[in-house]
Amino acid sequence: MLAKIAGIFFILLLVAGVPTLSFLTARQSQIRLVPRRALYLSAVLSQWVLAALGVVVVLANFGNFAAVSLRPIAGPIFLRWTVALCLGALAFQGILMVCEHYGWWPAESETVRLLLPETRQEKLWCVLLVAPTAALCEEFVYRGYLLTQLSAWLPSREWAWGASALVFGLAHTYQGCSGALRAAVLGALFAYPVLAWGSLYPSMAAHFIYDALALIWLGPYLLKLESRGEEG
Repeated sequence: MLAKIAGIFFILLLVAGVPTLSFLTARQSQIRLVPRRALYLSAVLSQWVLAALGVVVVLANFGNFAAVSLRPIAGPIFLRWTVALCLGALAFQGILMVCEHYGWWPAESETVRLLLPETRQEKLWCVLLVAPTAALCEEFVYRGYLLTQLSAWLPSREWAWGASALVFGLAHTYQGCSGALRAAVLGALFAYPVLAWGSLYPSMAAHFIYDALALIWLGPYLLKLESRGEEG
């Protein structure tokens, strides 16, 4: 009984608590004064705390991690889906960059710009800590536990798919309208192989690759283009 109650409270935390904290974080003006590496460390620690709570809830309710799609997958299928997800996510990001350039998509928020690394050390932080943490923790929590629970509670897996993507998008409201919408679409994309093959591993791998490239290459490249446009 206690395990089920803990599971419900964890779902409420993901659906309401995390989005609220994300929204309030974006409204704090003093965040602009925080060193970038301190922001990275805060994000990493908060995600691992959330994942640790998820581990406790999963073990209490299921007794194993296979129940939340942490199960092996054949090598060829893993590689095929990892590549497909990476290409799909990067293509989507490229389309957004073009749309933003022409004013067809909301501009990136100031918070996103604050998080983009500038120095070599900051880029190492992103590749070694921020990107792998997001890949492991967010996939486990949102595409593992949340998607599993919603699939059991909602009328169909399609409803669960859409609802989990929406919650994932709301968790990124600190990135503004553009970031939240982008996260929702990517959340739906990364959920597909979980529903199709019952494994989180392709999604985790693709999530890491996408975040690493977005942080150390795509984001800074976009800022350079914008600065050139302003100079012109």
